[in-house]
Amino acid sequence: MQSPLTTDPIPALIHRIAIPASIGFFFNTMFNVVDTLYGGLISTQALAALSLSFPVFFIIIAVGNGLSTGTTSLIANALGAGDRNGARLLAAQGITFGVLVAVALTLLGLSISPLLFSILGASGDYLATCLSYMNTIFAGAVFFILAYMLNATLNAQGDTRSFRNFLVTGFFLNIIFDPWFMYGGLGVPPLGIMGIALATVLIQGLGCAYLARQLFRTGLLFDRSLRDIFPRFGPLREIVYQGFPASLNMLTVGVGIFVITYFVGKFGKEAVAAYGVATRVEQIVLLPTIGLNIATLTLTAQNNGARLFHRVRETLTTALRYGAVLMGFGTMAVFLLARQLMAPFTSDPAVVEAGTTYLRIAAFLFYAYVILYAHVAALQGLKRPLFALSIGLFRQILAPAVVFSLLTSFGLVGIWWGIFGVNWTAAFITIGYTRLVLGRIIREAGGERAR
Repeated sequence: MQSPLTTDPIPALIHRIAIPASIGFFFNTMFNVVDTLYGGLISTQALAALSLSFPVFFIIIAVGNGLSTGTTSLIANALGAGDRNGARLLAAQGITFGVLVAVALTLLGLSISPLLFSILGASGDYLATCLSYMNTIFAGAVFFILAYMLNATLNAQGDTRSFRNFLVTGFFLNIIFDPWFMYGGLGVPPLGIMGIALATVLIQGLGCAYLARQLFRTGLLFDRSLRDIFPRFGPLREIVYQGFPASLNMLTVGVGIFVITYFVGKFGKEAVAAYGVATRVEQIVLLPTIGLNIATLTLTAQNNGARLFHRVRETLTTALRYGAVLMGFGTMAVFLLARQLMAPFTSDPAVVEAGTTYLRIAAFLFYAYVILYAHVAALQGLKRPLFALSIGLFRQILAPAVVFSLLTSFGLVGIWWGIFGVNWTAAFITIGYTRLVLGRIIREAGGERAR
């Protein structure tokens, strides 16, 4: 039986997949905003610690998101090809692999966090505050990774509503848990910034239970699949090949944030806090692109499995068209309201000023991100994951290391313009490469409608 993702109209499918995903990630970003707001209530140092922790926290996000992306592609390709048993095995093996990776990540994270924060300039009480937050997060890494892997199988089937429900509920729970754990009460001692981290871990654990229930309801993971949980070399090798380049690509984003924070840190804690707050605003505006990326990945993978390449091309062009409209509004709003968007997070005028300047430049970067993310998602769906790593290394590490070194002499604004130039360059490179790859695949298959 054909999947509706290979037969229904592409625009309608993008709406069906992207909108719930975007809503969910809006609440996920607002989850982080709540953490930032409560961190600011503790102290400027706590706010800076949350900003400084993000590059380290991003290690977990990178690994989980990357493995999830690769696993989604594999399962969706199998479903598009009509191989439901293969999809079921990949789903079970993905969960196994995720747990194993999470355990290793916890052990590694707890051991290297002090060094990473020291490199970023934290010491004394500032370092202790950072570690209080991140050690708790690393201790609960298994819940973060497991949530990603459970969601991968749901995404491969076009279900983005379940993860949306988890993220929306998690946001409201966080509003309750953050102040409860920070200030104490009902048997909980006051934990300060550690309480913010503990609330996050607890919510992730509850989310895993809900997503597991939703996955069992799909029938893609049932009793026979439980026997498939034990590691098997073949499926794990596929997941590693497809997922690890995506993880490493995401990790380059974390390293890129590390690089940016290193250069921004030369201008003081206020600059670091401004960058952290401004990127929260940026993430909110870019939320629709997350939904478009998930839709692009899922639809490209299923239609690639079904050998319907004309639908792959239509998916990418439709996603880019929708992204242009959405980011057009986002660019105007952020450019005109940059100062007002910074003000709710801090009363420090230096932080507001630096963040306002960043946002007015970054506003004209939004469509570059649409181009980058949509093309990389399409390549992932086509089982071409390695380019994402290459372009990630270029735009997150190699180019910034050179460009930021040259532009530091122009002050903090030089770093902001460096981010702008590097990402637009990467966007144009990605367009050219994806066109070459898709054209070659279509020619080898004998035409756009090849099956």
